Amino acid sequence: MIISLVGYMGSGKSHISKILSQKLNFRVIDLDREISLQNNLSIAEIFEKRGEIYFRKVEKEILEVILNTQENIVLSVGGGTPVYYNNMDTINALSTSVFLQTSVPILTERLLKQKEKRPLISRIDDGDIPEFIAKHLFERNVFYSRAKYKVITDRKTPEMIIDEIISLVSPTL
Repeated sequence: MIISLVGYMGSGKSHISKILSQKLNFRVIDLDREISLQNNLSIAEIFEKRGEIYFRKVEKEILEVILNTQENIVLSVGGGTPVYYNNMDTINALSTSVFLQTSVPILTERLLKQKEKRPLISRIDDGDIPEFIAKHLFERNVFYSRAKYKVITDRKTPEMIIDEIISLVSPTL
């Protein structure tokens, strides 16, 4: 079984996937980390040196390879992954998808702390980040909301989120 966590950057996909995989004894894969390892470059360097079109093409290829394995995996999917190509269809067809829904104020608070590591927002003024996130979420929620399950993460501990995910997917475990 593969559980794919989708949601906006800063929603907790990487953190939750690590703990969830340990609890379920599943392998954890962070899609962005896989892309980075296979290219010997950070995500920021891939965007800078090879461009977003290259990144999205490689992202799709690696996503499909991972989703076609027979292993038990918790997959943390990049924030933009569901938006491109038919990736959300592929994620839904080959895994159990969970949308980690997080509010704009919480995303803003988290992302301001990680701004340098996030190529999408690294050059945006701090004061403009909430509006950027809100606009981006408006565009992306159409894709995220197609996930099989949705977990609202605001005011929940990682353990609460993980317990909720397990209770949602447990009939298929």
